[in-house]
Amino acid sequence: MLLSSKLPGIGTSIFTVMSAMANEHGAINLSQGFPDFDCSDRLKGLVEKYMRLGYNQYAPMPGVPALRKIMAEKIKALYGLSVDPDTEITVTAGATQALFCAISTFIRPDDEVILVEPAYDCYRPAVEVNGGRPVTYEMSAPDYTIDWRLLERLITWKTRMIVVNTPHNPTGKTLKNSDWRELQHIAVNRDIIVLCDEAYEHLVFDGQRHESLLRYPKIFERGLAVFSFGKTLHTTGWKLGCIVAPPDLTKEFRKVHQFNVFAVNTPMQHAVAEFFEEPEEYLALNGFFEKKRDFLLSAMKGSRFRPIHSEGTYFQLFDYSAISDEADTEFVKRLITEHGVAAIPVSVFYSSRKNERVIRLCFAKTEETLAKAGELLKKI
Repeated sequence: MLLSSKLPGIGTSIFTVMSAMANEHGAINLSQGFPDFDCSDRLKGLVEKYMRLGYNQYAPMPGVPALRKIMAEKIKALYGLSVDPDTEITVTAGATQALFCAISTFIRPDDEVILVEPAYDCYRPAVEVNGGRPVTYEMSAPDYTIDWRLLERLITWKTRMIVVNTPHNPTGKTLKNSDWRELQHIAVNRDIIVLCDEAYEHLVFDGQRHESLLRYPKIFERGLAVFSFGKTLHTTGWKLGCIVAPPDLTKEFRKVHQFNVFAVNTPMQHAVAEFFEEPEEYLALNGFFEKKRDFLLSAMKGSRFRPIHSEGTYFQLFDYSAISDEADTEFVKRLITEHGVAAIPVSVFYSSRKNERVIRLCFAKTEETLAKAGELLKKI
């Protein structure tokens, strides 16, 4: 059979490759973004509770009402926006499914989508598989800021969507109020949808607040905000998240969502809804992960790696140019085979494979893990 691939240039993701190499060589895995510690015992108990109560069949397509209701209350408390849980919130199978489904809903063949790179690796394939054309704006180390005047020059009459991400993976940078004002000026004067990946909404450091799309009503009128319960609850394997959008966009999103996954696992939705009734745990995440960031930086002190300040997420970038001038894709392989630590090369987040000799380390790990990694990396 002759096959014509929709994604001919896509192979196995870098995260899978690096984790496999880490396992093969017994390396400390600071590459893939998941915690090496467990989630709350109370949360696990709630899942068991709802399983035993018999909540094991299909959930409603938009999500369990109790979870959508508590999310509406959470959004009002955090971002000051009143949203209707029935018409503006949809529970999804993680943030990635929400992002893919949103792009599938609104992008048609030949539509242009502006991606800010380095970018999480699911955005571009979602655009391409739907016949859209990615148009990239490249940020540069070490600041990784957006010059919105330059980005605006990329807009044409075919531009349908702009995808942004805050806090930003892989750089750890955050959008500021000034960024949203610039983006508002660009999007509101044009027929452009804004899709914002906010998977790390509760991981913002140094006393700063998360500048959600939901704080900006004029952008929300044409925007979709995506959230990840997996990142918030240390449960990345559950694949739970949600998307928040105005009724007209939500209506179209659900048309595609219902034929994509239809509904998300029922007992965990009920468990998360009850868990979120006590906000103290997720509100403490900023401080929890800020301490882990600082612990990693302390463990790396005295090494030849130069840290690039992380404002959020659970990722820390390091410039290794004082160590080697080799490509980052080769450098990370040598880190595993010769030094026992797995990292992600930042060039893979650029379509151009721009190599600035920067790697990404995940600090969602125990202090023991981070201390061991730091000792190994300081020897290089």
